[in-house]
Amino acid sequence: MRSITRFITTSDIVRIALGWSAFGALLLATPLLSPPVPAPLLITALVSIVAVILVCAFGVVRQAEALARRLGDPYGSLVLTLSIVLIEVVLISAVMLGPGEHATIARDSVMAVSMIILNLVIGLALLLGGIRHRGLAHNRTGTSAYLAMLVVLIALAFGLPALIGQDGAYTTAQAIPVVIVTLALYGFFLFRQMGAQADDFTEIDERLTLRAITSTEPDAAAPGIRDVLREHRTEILTRLGLLVVTVIPIVLLSHDMAALLDDGLARLGAPTALAGVLIAAIVFLPESITAIRAALGGEVQRVINLCHGALVSTVGLTIPAVLIIGMPTGQAVILAETLPDLMLLTVTLLLSISTFAAKRVTAMHGAVHLALFAIYTIVLFS
Repeated sequence: MRSITRFITTSDIVRIALGWSAFGALLLATPLLSPPVPAPLLITALVSIVAVILVCAFGVVRQAEALARRLGDPYGSLVLTLSIVLIEVVLISAVMLGPGEHATIARDSVMAVSMIILNLVIGLALLLGGIRHRGLAHNRTGTSAYLAMLVVLIALAFGLPALIGQDGAYTTAQAIPVVIVTLALYGFFLFRQMGAQADDFTEIDERLTLRAITSTEPDAAAPGIRDVLREHRTEILTRLGLLVVTVIPIVLLSHDMAALLDDGLARLGAPTALAGVLIAAIVFLPESITAIRAALGGEVQRVINLCHGALVSTVGLTIPAVLIIGMPTGQAVILAETLPDLMLLTVTLLLSISTFAAKRVTAMHGAVHLALFAIYTIVLFS
């Protein structure tokens, strides 16, 4: 017990208590927060929820960075990514299994996440990191693997249903092979990323690379992931538990505030799709903060592992989950995107491939991604 408490601080306990208390208070206040909510109460509730989420987010970032230092990449980034994405997938699945029609929830959620991660978060990270470090070298083999996965998964998710589906949805005969291919491809990707190709997702240190080329002395073998897990098992399990327990209230609060956001945006005359974008931004807030901090520290491969890895996991898990739920329940799962959104997704993928084809990414690359996100917001309001 004493060894566990070494890794738990008072601030960790306060953040966890605050997050779960806020979620409990929100459940108790549900009758008061049923639309239409008085404007002062609506503003107070939204500000309070966002404040709690921000406090909890920094706790998640703290644990994620500690795990990343202990485990190294890609394992450290993968822990944070899968923790958030799996909870998100479970919540989307729960919404589909609940009352009401939710035919486009997966499409709208993943579209918002795609634009936020590939353009807003990566754009900010590259802009700020590029300004501080002038240029950042990344591991092009691993980055290429992420982008190859995204091209195929996004095409299967949003492009193909528009061409061969019925009213934008796969038929059962089409959905079964799509689920099998998606899960098999994602599983193989994780297997290679955590195994034989783990080195393709690690940071590039140009000085160490040059030294390795010019030196004839053998390098000391770095400890493998199994050795690290065995030696630091208590710390890793404790921090992983703290991360999960802190991140769950963030996701629960962000989804519970959906009705409040819909109510507020409707009064302002804003598009309803904007609520999905704001919720997606809040859900992935811990990952976004971690990515920007990594970029400022010159760790661009960690930015890529967090951002591209999160989107690969989101598409690779969400789409099969909703299709599997849709088949036995008879629910329509509309995945085909509109033409403007398909164009934006295509341009985003082409821009990402162009950006990370360079040996070094710069602030200019980040600025272009941010410009594309600005265009996305224009389309949202059109």
